[in-house]
Amino acid sequence: MAMPRAPVHARTDDAGLDRAIGPWTLGANAVNLSLGAGIFALPAAVAAILGPAAILAYLICGLAIALVLTCFVEIGSQTTRSGGAVAYIEDSFGPMAGFVAWVVYTLVFCAAADAAISLVFVDAMAPAVPILRSGLTRAATLVALFGGLAAVNIAGVRHGVRLAVATTAVKVLPLVVVIVAGLMAMHWSELRWAAWPDAPRIGEASLLLFFAFSGAEAALTPGGEIRDPQRSIPRGILGGTVALVVVYVSVQIVSQGVLGSDLASSAEAPLAAVAGRVFGQAGWSLMIACTALAIFGTLAGDILASPRGLLPIAADGLLPAVVGSVHPRYRTPHVAIGLYAGLGCAMALSGAFRPLAILSSGSLLLVYFVVCLAALKLRLTRARPAGAFRAPGGPLVPVAGMITVAWLLAHSTPAEAAALVGTVAAAGAYYLVRRLVMRRAARS
Repeated sequence: MAMPRAPVHARTDDAGLDRAIGPWTLGANAVNLSLGAGIFALPAAVAAILGPAAILAYLICGLAIALVLTCFVEIGSQTTRSGGAVAYIEDSFGPMAGFVAWVVYTLVFCAAADAAISLVFVDAMAPAVPILRSGLTRAATLVALFGGLAAVNIAGVRHGVRLAVATTAVKVLPLVVVIVAGLMAMHWSELRWAAWPDAPRIGEASLLLFFAFSGAEAALTPGGEIRDPQRSIPRGILGGTVALVVVYVSVQIVSQGVLGSDLASSAEAPLAAVAGRVFGQAGWSLMIACTALAIFGTLAGDILASPRGLLPIAADGLLPAVVGSVHPRYRTPHVAIGLYAGLGCAMALSGAFRPLAILSSGSLLLVYFVVCLAALKLRLTRARPAGAFRAPGGPLVPVAGMITVAWLLAHSTPAEAAALVGTVAAAGAYYLVRRLVMRRAARS
């Protein structure tokens, strides 16, 4: 019989960090991290595949993210250290699995996605500021964007949280206005569909849409800075999940009801088209600005959360120890924040993130699958700490989560699957080589 692993909360990776994140700020940042550019563009793309039946993809994705995030909450309420999904996978399957998860999630999905949406942010601003189309000004804007967000987060976790919450409120309010006004202006007959779409089309649309729902789990990455995690994590994440699903379903219903068959042809800015139909040119301009703000808020939230994923990797010796250091005055992981922001900025400036975009869908779903598996394993191998959250239904939630995620993964292309396998293999090889070097150094 194998010896049990030490519980995650027994580690001291996060000593000195300020536990300032409560349930409201955690839930707001979870919504902020998901409520990015996707929801401002994807209603048209999903409608182009499923037509008026697009709501089916929203319901499937809402169910999938609810199952996955429930597994995150169950594990997260039992840990108090930073790392989020990476820490959960490491605790369940060992340090090598944790490192591979870190590479797949933090470097492939999060950083590359930040680089991609930062370019979309600049493009959204370009009609109002044409000089942003020039190479030098564009590059300077990207450097200022990543550098400014890094500086805010280095100055203190409370500053980063306030910025994330503020951008969440500012970008949610215009959406609520459009939803409420759209409900009064829409034609309910546009929501009817004549025939049930076939399964492959539903899968294609759901896979495309799912990543508008993803990102909320990154709010759990700064686990060492969450106050009273056994209470804050269930309330913040589950409450944020409900809010997210309600907003997304409402957006699709209103978009379909107002634009009807025109929705599928409004690929660039479907919500701006809805606002323009309801409020005129002023509404269109407001939603274009809201799109840019949504992207900015997503970047702000991710640079608050994702750099904390470097802390356990540095603590394990797989990165230089300085990466895990905490600023003596601001009590933030300043080196990790600077490195992560620099990586995202470099990808945006070089364009090297484009090949990684192929990996984004499969990499995130793979991490989700393993987290669901980890929740199932911990149920079988670890006694639940007093007060920790546990989903009802025994193994039903993690098993249903794995089945749903596997179904979505099955719709990936062969190129995406091959690239994901190559990334996992390369990360595993680096881990083994690095551990070998560390052992030899220890012996000498």
